Amino acid sequence: MNDHCEVPDYNPPGEEIGELIKNGRTIAVVGLSDRPDRDSYRVAAYMQARGYRIIPVNPHKQEILGEKCHPDLTTISEDVDIVDIFRSVEAIPSIVEEAIKIKAKAVWMQRGLAHHEAAAKARAAGLAVVQSRCLMVEHKRLPC
Repeated sequence: MNDHCEVPDYNPPGEEIGELIKNGRTIAVVGLSDRPDRDSYRVAAYMQARGYRIIPVNPHKQEILGEKCHPDLTTISEDVDIVDIFRSVEAIPSIVEEAIKIKAKAVWMQRGLAHHEAAAKARAAGLAVVQSRCLMVEHKRLPC
């Protein structure tokens, strides 16, 4: 098991990240907290306020940001464009497995998170992968 965070081995170029954000309108946020002081909440609320569909994935909550929570990715019945991960590095491989299973288009590991083996597995399955970047920060960089 990987008990430390790796440095990203590869991230798509900025233009590809921008296209991923523009086209990825449904975002499953794994590890979304209901506490407004948490990064996961701030990022999800920011993206939701800009018209993105947020699907909370948190087995300990019923609802966050006015949306029904799911215990895991496999219980989501709609298509997911981006799986945004706010969990420990150790949890990343199983989350990536679920993202592949539900045919998500991309896996996004938030700032400070990277996992080479899981990223390679996701890429091999056809998913785009972004590691150790903040979705909100990247969205703010997009031209209007």
